[in-house]
Amino acid sequence: MKKGINRNGISYLVIMMKFTALHDVHMDMGAKMTEFAGFHMPLWYKGIIEEHMAVRERVGVFDVSHMGDIIVEGKDATDYLSYILPSDISKAEIGKATYTAFINHRGILIDDTIVTRLEEDKYLVVPNAATTDLIYHWMFSLGGGYKVKIKNVSSQYSSIAVQGPKAEDLLQEIVDDDLSNLKFFHARFIKLKDINIEKNELSGDYAYLSRTGYTGEDGFEFVVPNSNIVELWKKVLEVGKKHGIEPCGLGARDTLRMEKGFLLSGQDFHPEQEPRTPLEAGISWVIGWDHEFLGKDVLVKMKEEKKYDLFRGIVLKERGIPRHGYKIYKDDEEIGYLTSGTLSPVLKTGIGLGYVKRPYIKAGTEVLVDIRGKKVKAEIRKPKIVK
Repeated sequence: MKKGINRNGISYLVIMMKFTALHDVHMDMGAKMTEFAGFHMPLWYKGIIEEHMAVRERVGVFDVSHMGDIIVEGKDATDYLSYILPSDISKAEIGKATYTAFINHRGILIDDTIVTRLEEDKYLVVPNAATTDLIYHWMFSLGGGYKVKIKNVSSQYSSIAVQGPKAEDLLQEIVDDDLSNLKFFHARFIKLKDINIEKNELSGDYAYLSRTGYTGEDGFEFVVPNSNIVELWKKVLEVGKKHGIEPCGLGARDTLRMEKGFLLSGQDFHPEQEPRTPLEAGISWVIGWDHEFLGKDVLVKMKEEKKYDLFRGIVLKERGIPRHGYKIYKDDEEIGYLTSGTLSPVLKTGIGLGYVKRPYIKAGTEVLVDIRGKKVKAEIRKPKIVK
């Protein structure tokens, strides 16, 4: 942000938004733009529902360059990451991408992330856009005593996500590699058939490609130098025409992740506004209980007592669209609240995600959701609402 005073003596505040290297391309394509995590990003192109269904049925492409890129390397990189994260990173082979989370000394989630082991002592950490600087400084503050280098290279790289059941067929025409043997949540460096990648610190003169995504469909994510991203984006759209590809914005990204029960950092959890542990947030599976890590003592006690609320899904049985903050009732008792909500394009009904008291977490439990003063019938589900 930038403060100033105009010629009439009136103070003003200008929000200095960041642009990805694809920003001008999105504008030329007529995308409806919005501010997200300080970036000017596409909200949608043709429409959220059309883009959502393209990903579920065919293939879509997203600009996810707002996500962070932090390289961690050095003799103690593995021990360091295994201490500051609840996952035991030492168990990950080279090429393995691990979904995990940053937690503080009290076991509270700061951010969720994907950590990929690039080499024996070199890793790529991808935090969320709004928390990249926070996570970088957090990591740096915990690096004392470890022989490790931590570099925030986010401004040097761009990323696109190609998601959907036809993603592999599309990309197989672009990459000079066999993608059928790239396993889920694994990554590798690859050559592109018609694009020369600028030599870079992350992947040399190769592109970085992981079989990961935030949609619940099969998909891949590229990380390449900024200088290569426009050509790659256009190539994906060109080859993707025969596969029914659609460029997609943040709107579809949000509805897609909600149908699959994926957490949104800063909304479904936040270290201050929504302080939750991995146990409460339904990602206890990221915790490696047989190694020492920051905040372990708190989580061990919490696991033993089992008194915490749990992240659950909600499906409405009547018309209505649930939203963030709406309360959940069992008869007249308030038993929880929603942190996310939308209209599911697949189910064509209102769905939500939120926290529910432990006695009511069983899938199938009938509840009520207060939507602007009207209590609407709903049902508790596991977070993955759409199978």
